[in-house]
Order: sequence, then structure tokens, then C-alpha cells
Amino acid sequence: MIVECLLDADVLACAALRHPDEAGERKRRIALDLIEAAKFGLSGQVLQEFAVIVLRKAERPLPASLVHDWIERLSLRPVAPLDADLVIQALLIGERHKLSPYHAGVVAAAGVLGAPVIYSEDLEHGAAYGSVQVRNPFLSG
Repeated sequence: MIVECLLDADVLACAALRHPDEAGERKRRIALDLIEAAKFGLSGQVLQEFAVIVLRKAERPLPASLVHDWIERLSLRPVAPLDADLVIQALLIGERHKLSPYHAGVVAAAGVLGAPVIYSEDLEHGAAYGSVQVRNPFLSG
């Protein structure tokens, strides 16, 4: 499968969680549309961080069984494994671009999958890391 983008954990969490306000529900709709329409890939790291967000960090955490279902469905897409090679690539990317190990791991996974775009709210919108560009799907316009 051709991967057009990598979805970061924050985008996945926006899709999975209910939001009490209109702005949060707007983001949820955008994230769900991306999941429905985009030819996206993920990484093992992104799936793990998604689980942490929706199980532990969310204002209204999801039940573990629902998180399991989400991860099973999401893992039908290409997933870059979190292995030693990816960690080494991430360390190099992090040094070169002054990124945290987590963010560098997301960029490295996009490279492994051949994804030219990362959809993320956490990384800087418009930033380019080699052949990978970051887009914040929640920005207007």
C-alpha cells in the first residue's frame, strides 16, 4: 500500500475522544475524516503514545477494551516497527533538527514508510525534515 501520510498520536486521540466543546468536536471530525480518507501509515511508537493519551492523559479516558479495538483497526494500516534501526535514525534526526526523541521517532517512521507528510498538532506546522513535511490538520485555511 502506498502511504501518503503518517498520522501522529495526537491526531488519533482527537478522533477517538469525545470533546465537551465545539472546537474539540471540530477537531474530532477532521481527524475522523483523515482516518477515513487518507492512505496513512503509523508507527509502533505512535500506537503506544495513542494508548497512553486515551487511557491515562485524557480528561475522560477510554476503557481499555475500546482502546484495544482502536489499535486493532489502526494496525491494519502499514506500521513502522519501533526497532533499533528506527531508534538510531531517530537519534540522528533529533540531533540534526533539534527534536525530542519522540518527535524524531515520528519523523524517522514517516521516512521508513515513505510518507511525505506527517499530520501532527505537536510538531511545527510547515516544518520540513528531509523529504518529510509537517502539517497541522486543525489549522484553519
